[in-house]
Amino acid sequence: MTDVIYDKTFEISDFAEGDLKKADYEGCTFVNCTLSNANLTGINFIDCSFSNCDLSMATLNDTAFRDVWFTDCKLLGLRFDLCKEFLFEVNFEGCQLNLSSFFQRSLKKTRFKNCELKEADFAEANLTESVFDNCDLSGAIFDNTILDKVNLVTAYGYTIDPDKNSIKKAKFSASGVVGLLSKYDIVIE
Repeated sequence: MTDVIYDKTFEISDFAEGDLKKADYEGCTFVNCTLSNANLTGINFIDCSFSNCDLSMATLNDTAFRDVWFTDCKLLGLRFDLCKEFLFEVNFEGCQLNLSSFFQRSLKKTRFKNCELKEADFAEANLTESVFDNCDLSGAIFDNTILDKVNLVTAYGYTIDPDKNSIKKAKFSASGVVGLLSKYDIVIE
């Protein structure tokens, strides 16, 4: 039987390369914690928040993130594609998500605000109605991705092939349309 930890705040804790206790964390807050390279396999985070934390390269095999908020966190190279799919829900503000993978992940209505998502993998993901507010998507992978009704008006650096992705009713800025035409090797002035 898995332990359940309710409404606990973890501050300035270092779990780097160590294991956070395998449990269900409900309503917990993690502030200024280091979880880089930590093994988070099988841990369930439910209605939790992470603020100013470093989870870079943490192992997320069968990890659950259900209604979890990340604010000003370093999340480099995370494999969100290995997390539990059931009720997966995350939101990000001010986070570094470079080289993270959301391959085949359902991210409907996910909010990314002021985030770096350089070379993030969104291949085959469902981003319907998600918002990328002031996000750097340089080198991000969009391949067979559902981007219907997504808001990319203030996002930048992206390249999206409309022939390989669904972009029905997606919102782009006039300058961002260049990222939709890059495959044609045309000059836009």
